[in-house]
Amino acid sequence: MSKRCNNKLPILIAEDDFDDRLLLEEAFSSYKDVCELYFVRDGEELMEYLHRRGRYSDPNTSPVPGLILLDLNMPKKDGRQALSEIKDDPALKGIPLVVWTTSALEEDKLRCLGAGADGYVTKPSSFHELNEAIKTLYMDWLRVTACQ
Repeated sequence: MSKRCNNKLPILIAEDDFDDRLLLEEAFSSYKDVCELYFVRDGEELMEYLHRRGRYSDPNTSPVPGLILLDLNMPKKDGRQALSEIKDDPALKGIPLVVWTTSALEEDKLRCLGAGADGYVTKPSSFHELNEAIKTLYMDWLRVTACQ
């Protein structure tokens, strides 16, 4: 999906923790001119959004994401399952996907990258580190993707 520089890049964040969602909204506020955040709470809701089912059927309120941030440890369907489904689906596998998780295990990182994740970020432990991680995410993904 191509984007012009004057459009906001839709970022779909699969995150079940309310406090983490609030922190992400705050950290992304510096980039509100270039991206718009959409949240889902679990892997099942993520797949409903991506397949435009139920309340996500309207493309105006549920646009195709230009980037997915995916938590691994979610209820109903975890991020590992969702990652596999997304990357196995020809219609979805081209959407850039960065795993955003508390897991710092090298095994998880290698498994996710091997399954097709485009990046892997361990959730920072402080708000300052979170802002730095979002800045890096912007430099690595958003800046390039938003202007294609």
